[in-house]
Amino acid sequence: MRVAFVGASHWHLPLYLDPALQIPGLVLAGVSDPDPAVSAALGQRLGCPDDRDYRELCRRERPDFVFALGRHADMAAQAEFLIGEGIPFALEKPCGLDSAELARIARLAAARRAFAAVPLVLRNGDFFRLLQDLAAEDGGVQHMAFRFIAGFAQRYLDAGCAWMLDPATAGGGCVLNLGPHFVDIVHALWGEAARPAATSLSNAAWGHPVEDYGALAFAGPGGALALVETGYLYPAPTSTFDLHFALRTPRHYLAVPDAETVEVTANDGARRRLRMHTTNVGQYPAFVRDVLERARRGQAPLADLDAMLPVMRLIEASYALAGPPPDRLAPTRAAVPA
Repeated sequence: MRVAFVGASHWHLPLYLDPALQIPGLVLAGVSDPDPAVSAALGQRLGCPDDRDYRELCRRERPDFVFALGRHADMAAQAEFLIGEGIPFALEKPCGLDSAELARIARLAAARRAFAAVPLVLRNGDFFRLLQDLAAEDGGVQHMAFRFIAGFAQRYLDAGCAWMLDPATAGGGCVLNLGPHFVDIVHALWGEAARPAATSLSNAAWGHPVEDYGALAFAGPGGALALVETGYLYPAPTSTFDLHFALRTPRHYLAVPDAETVEVTANDGARRRLRMHTTNVGQYPAFVRDVLERARRGQAPLADLDAMLPVMRLIEASYALAGPPPDRLAPTRAAVPA
């Protein structure tokens, strides 16, 4: 397969590119970034064509597949172009600035029967499947809590992605950036019964116009409650997190103390300790292999634009519950009705 990467200055590029380069027979069709210096440097380093205009690159090189990254503000336009050109693609989450953009490109993809994958990459791993299996076997989930705190906001400036700290180009802060993986779990386990119950946002740590800490509460069936806590607060390098996850079913308590450990304790005290990836980072190699194989075979992606839509709507509704923004925090977008 001939694969191209657009919006290549995105800090997630190595998470896609490195595993892709390990796939036998894969050829780099090209790289693109609005910054011509970034595009040219990557093209030279990787020995492949480059262009600052992804449209020109794709029309000239005709890749078999595109990984579309870049600014959130540009994602809907990227998707519209790729759908129109008939090029299968994976679009980095959150796939746009708001659910209106996302709904539009989802409708277009469905109408054209386009291959339009979304890297909700936890779905590619054992952890996501374990949660689904426990919920199915035990008769539901009574409580969920996900604490996922990443490194300082400065990392986006250091990576040349200052747009991530501007609501006009990013749409939101840590909630929109880190939260979708966990809101996707909440929706996967509770479906349409999940609804936002409370939200608190803060930019007290760094003072940028997007939140650097967010706490979301979701109500579920039977009075169940889920918490999703994200932030740019942990003094650690990229891909290292302060995390703790917990989930309660009628028969088990599941706890995740680190990025590779899951403890499942039954009501009688019997405990299983499992080793598996519990963060998004460890799932990208599996996602890259899976999405390219599905596209090659003409199969549907594991998660598409329609899968991202309820996640975006829950996040938007959560933003709307936050109330008046704290000092210096830019107003968030109002929820868009389903």
